[in-house]
Amino acid sequence: MGFVKEFKEFAVKGNVMDLAVGVIIGGAFGKIIDSVVNDLVMPLVSAIIGQPDFSSLYIVLKGDVPANLPLVEARKIADTSIFAYGSFITVAINFMLLALVVFILVKGINSMKRKEEAAPSAPPAPTKEEVLLGEIRDLLKNK
Repeated sequence: MGFVKEFKEFAVKGNVMDLAVGVIIGGAFGKIIDSVVNDLVMPLVSAIIGQPDFSSLYIVLKGDVPANLPLVEARKIADTSIFAYGSFITVAINFMLLALVVFILVKGINSMKRKEEAAPSAPPAPTKEEVLLGEIRDLLKNK
């Protein structure tokens, strides 16, 4: 029975619940970032430099593959060994764009937080003791 109790205490602790919420929010945030990269950033990049898809670039290490054969078809040929470096390049570019977008978002959020923290707040109202001490001070001055 002690194991179940310990597990229950562990599972309902704040850290575990925070982690669960973080994973769920992270999954949703990942979809937003994917959309930003694929639907907003990549079309701009494609308009400027053309479609940055290197996924069809490969080198045949072993076997006989006809020239200019798409990677998907080249992989179907028996007894071939293919070094598909283009897929890595495409994923690396996508990662760098994703990292850039996340950096810009985090930088913007941090900027907003700094402005919020820097905003001057009104001084706290004096406590009853401070008001009473002020009155005593004023009475003593008048004597």
